[in-house]
Amino acid sequence: MKLFNKKQDHTKLYFEILQAIKKYPKIVVFRHVIPDFDALGTQWGVATWIKDNFPLKQVKVVGEDHPTFTPRLYPKMQKVSDKFFDKKTLCLIVDTANIDRIDDSRFDRGAMMIKVDHHPNVNPFGDLCLVETDTCAASELWMKMIGTYGKKYQLTKKAATYFYSGIAGDSGRFMYQSTTPQTFEIAKRILETGINAHDDVYLKMYEKTLDDLKITAYLLNHYQVSKKGVAYYVLSHQEQTDLGMLASQGKDNVNLFSNIKDVHIWCSISEDIKDKVWRVSIRSKKVQINHVAQQYQGGGHAQASGCKLTSLDQLPQFIADLDKLLK
Repeated sequence: MKLFNKKQDHTKLYFEILQAIKKYPKIVVFRHVIPDFDALGTQWGVATWIKDNFPLKQVKVVGEDHPTFTPRLYPKMQKVSDKFFDKKTLCLIVDTANIDRIDDSRFDRGAMMIKVDHHPNVNPFGDLCLVETDTCAASELWMKMIGTYGKKYQLTKKAATYFYSGIAGDSGRFMYQSTTPQTFEIAKRILETGINAHDDVYLKMYEKTLDDLKITAYLLNHYQVSKKGVAYYVLSHQEQTDLGMLASQGKDNVNLFSNIKDVHIWCSISEDIKDKVWRVSIRSKKVQINHVAQQYQGGGHAQASGCKLTSLDQLPQFIADLDKLLK
């Protein structure tokens, strides 16, 4: 597979990660809390690829199930006992920038920890740390790594489907600025396995119910837009309950505003009573917003980030900080 994006040459690190996979008989794959398509797609893609090529390995996938993507697109998460973690266990953490966002606190109980991610490396961790910020998705990064070995290792339709969902999700179906020639080249390699992107991936990724339509209708009647063009909606716990949704689903409609003229930045703001915060997802057409997210206990990509508000009292200042980015 020809790879166009050569800004970061990590061939040696790819080899070291592969050697670690070969070395340890037990492997646990982790990802971040409140997972998106890339987190789940990479997690299941990696686990499936390892099992396909090293069938004697014990591979486990951990974290909370997603309220809608599971089991529609991804299998249910696996239960792993504390006893599974020992000197024979490798912990692989994918698509997770910060150590405090890993969805299972046992990530450090194995013999070795490896981070594979594409977000800005503000929190390096792990015995090996592979971060390539010029790939649009963690799934793309993993495909790039295995692609360096040509056809030495098999890529089954099952693994390919998971990786494709991760790339499609984090590239906005190849519309975001992070999409590169490499992204399309890797997508081509995946499609060559024979998967049907429409039937196997897109229908399952974007399927909606009539209840989802009611939520969308509610949001379209309760959004706000700042004078500079920051659109946002706020979902309290009571509103989520009335709509029959979970806090983790609050960001599902964030891209309602992505193609609206004069809207340059858009956000979802959802109350999470369990963690006593308001979870925020931020997107933008062109301006860089991740440094604002960092000011509010978050971070991410230049045009796609997340953060937290401890109280809605912070909301006016948060919107004002985003407004300052727009001329």
